[in-house]
Amino acid sequence: MTNLTTNSTTPMRRLLRGRTTRLLTAMVIGALTGVVVFAITQVTGRNLFIITGAIAGAVAVTVLQLYGRSARLAEVKVTVPQISEFTFVVDNDARQVAWHLFVETATRVSTQPLASDEGLIREAMNSLYSLFATTRDILKGSRPSVAVAGNQTVESLALAMLNQELRPFLSTWHPRLRGFETAHPDGPESAWPDNATCRAELRRVQRHIHAYALGFARLAGVHDADTLISRSLS
Repeated sequence: MTNLTTNSTTPMRRLLRGRTTRLLTAMVIGALTGVVVFAITQVTGRNLFIITGAIAGAVAVTVLQLYGRSARLAEVKVTVPQISEFTFVVDNDARQVAWHLFVETATRVSTQPLASDEGLIREAMNSLYSLFATTRDILKGSRPSVAVAGNQTVESLALAMLNQELRPFLSTWHPRLRGFETAHPDGPESAWPDNATCRAELRRVQRHIHAYALGFARLAGVHDADTLISRSLS
């Protein structure tokens, strides 16, 4: 019984001792700060400007160091269709752009596979058009990343998605679908002769956009992105 009491009180004593030590340390620091502030207020003339400048310089260096830590560069490897693996160097600004692009690509129907007997090609195509326009707006509204020799930027990945995936598909299939819709305003989409071929090509593009979404997630530092995409589209 005696041992149990001794063992239970020892941690409490350590806790109290630690708090007392921190309190005394804070009091000493506060007292020294007060002395320094009082001494500075007694200084006049040139010495006051020297001391004030030194303090301002110390504050500026501290702020720059904190900013440098928060904006430090990170090297990330991303693999997407038609590009293979590339190395990207990203900072906080690039991560923010990548996060916006991930949200846009992950929450659209354009990344959800369209079965041969489900949904409408027109809806998926409109989603791709919207993704194209939104991605372009995100890039125009953000500051260009500083390119590091031998590495890619988040903008280059986004432009690759636009120019190698979205633009070729839309420029090829949108005029054909629009031509059928114009000639058959009341006809079902399933009656379009190119329906099956377009759906097959659409599924390929959607798989590729899904890979780009995962790439943006890696650049943004998103964990378990595949699960997030599945949940957003369920």
